[in-house]
Amino acid sequence: MSIEDAEALRDDTGGFLKISPELQSRMQVTYLRWNSNNQIMGVWPDYFDMYDHELIAGRYFTEGEVQGRRRVAVLGYTIPEQLGDIPADSSQYSIATELFIGQTIQVRGIPFEVVGVLEEKGDAMWLRPDDQIFIPQSTAQHRVMGGRDRLGTIYAATETPEEMNQAIAEIDRIMRREHRILPGEDADFSIRNSQDLLETFNSTAQTFTLLLAGIAGISLLVGGIGIMNIMLVSVTERTREIGVRKALGATRGAIMTQFVVEASTLCVLGGLLGVGIGYGAAEMTTRFAGLNTVVSPQIVALSLAISAFIGLFFGIWPARRAAILDPIDALRYE
Repeated sequence: MSIEDAEALRDDTGGFLKISPELQSRMQVTYLRWNSNNQIMGVWPDYFDMYDHELIAGRYFTEGEVQGRRRVAVLGYTIPEQLGDIPADSSQYSIATELFIGQTIQVRGIPFEVVGVLEEKGDAMWLRPDDQIFIPQSTAQHRVMGGRDRLGTIYAATETPEEMNQAIAEIDRIMRREHRILPGEDADFSIRNSQDLLETFNSTAQTFTLLLAGIAGISLLVGGIGIMNIMLVSVTERTREIGVRKALGATRGAIMTQFVVEASTLCVLGGLLGVGIGYGAAEMTTRFAGLNTVVSPQIVALSLAISAFIGLFFGIWPARRAAILDPIDALRYE
């Protein structure tokens, strides 16, 4: 696809579609003595409306600045933090971002005037708009990315969901006309709506969840069998101890409770170790991979409860074997 395709969609749909092409590339960005590596997004002004990007300071760039290939930039929420001494969690962050308006940053050595800073959006799957820098598509194409005119994506949005089917039909008609593809012939482009993407994501997430559940189930089974074997060995090694306790009046219930509690305690300790390793891995992922991870207290509590249940379930048989030992035979055991 090309910029001409995006322009045809914008001009021939009667204005009921918001349209924006997207050019993107990761580049070195510098400001004074600071530098970072960020995703540079070449877009049209409608892009901000389509993705509900609100401003914390400044303004969006205009259609005139796109036509004029102006070197202006709108920064994602965390860019001022990356290019200065402004902590993003500061109560004064919104005020401090005002200082960036009118400043000049360098994108691959090319100066850009900062005209706006976006409010925080957070991460969504692989998208990280807070770490992106938005510039006019024409500027990205002709001044930054070496005249690249091929597009991977053209975004379109309707005012209401009810217009979705009409929009898809119009886009298909216009794209076939621009690419000289007759009705019924295979298209060299694809149209995907947000509902299709959501269904694909949900299907992938469900498959991934089932896969993880299967792995977790096998791990729990193997771990439970391991605990059962350890407790059986413990019962064998402590046969004389069990005989002494029974001779002193310990009941079957008391012996069984002792070994079940020991098995559950072992599993809970293992669960605590696993929680600690998982929390550490989450922190490392957040710090070094830049992905936001959340450790839910409810999930931690559920994990420990499952650990205790595994100990209880797989500890019953060894505990029962200990409880039914004959005290006389147990005392004679060598």
